[in-house]
Amino acid sequence: MKKTIIENLKTLIFAFVVAIIIRTFLFQPFYIPSSSMEETLLVGDRLFVTKFSYGYSKHSFPFSLGFFENRILYSVPKRGDVIVFKTPEDNDTDYIKRLIGLPGDKIQMKEGVLYINNQPVKRQLIKKGLVLCGGQKVQSIFYKETLENNKSYVAAYAEQHSSKNTDVYIIPSDKYFFMGDNRDCSLDSRYLNHVGYVDKINLVGKAQLLFFSNNETIGNFFTFWRWPQSIRFNRILRFIE
Repeated sequence: MKKTIIENLKTLIFAFVVAIIIRTFLFQPFYIPSSSMEETLLVGDRLFVTKFSYGYSKHSFPFSLGFFENRILYSVPKRGDVIVFKTPEDNDTDYIKRLIGLPGDKIQMKEGVLYINNQPVKRQLIKKGLVLCGGQKVQSIFYKETLENNKSYVAAYAEQHSSKNTDVYIIPSDKYFFMGDNRDCSLDSRYLNHVGYVDKINLVGKAQLLFFSNNETIGNFFTFWRWPQSIRFNRILRFIE
């Protein structure tokens, strides 16, 4: 009996260590709780982030208990990547946004158009419709925006009360500028006192794959008897653009 207990404990410890290694160095699951990235990411989406995409920092480890201060095996992220990062405000909260500005860039919104280094981002009108913002639906205009590296995505702009103009943001060295795809419902780098410029140390990983999605107005992950109505089957095993 004692031998069986010991062997079971060894198995549990081994499984725990393997899980920590996978979570730290390979993949980590994340849940989307807000509408700041709609329609790219919806409330109730669950996704995998690759931890190795940009190298590793202390924030790669659970509870940010890393043993080094700098980033190792660093790979520069690409403009347009959807990235999980720790907010500079507390170096603890996970945010997920789209990378818009690289070190040295100038970013500005002018008359509702995104400018990067004084050049307007190419965009194409897709549709008009409603997008979730908090607990409300907001009438919005959806554009397909294409960055200079040919990365494309859909961004939503509120028809009314849109923040059409901003100051010029000049991105410091080793910092990055993030924006939510739901432009007028996102706390992101435009808010310097809350998020602002994100240090490369704070990058956690690249959002890659949706593995589950659930409409939480119908049911949650644990109300399995409502899954036929609540699961968004068209979003399962879908790569993130």
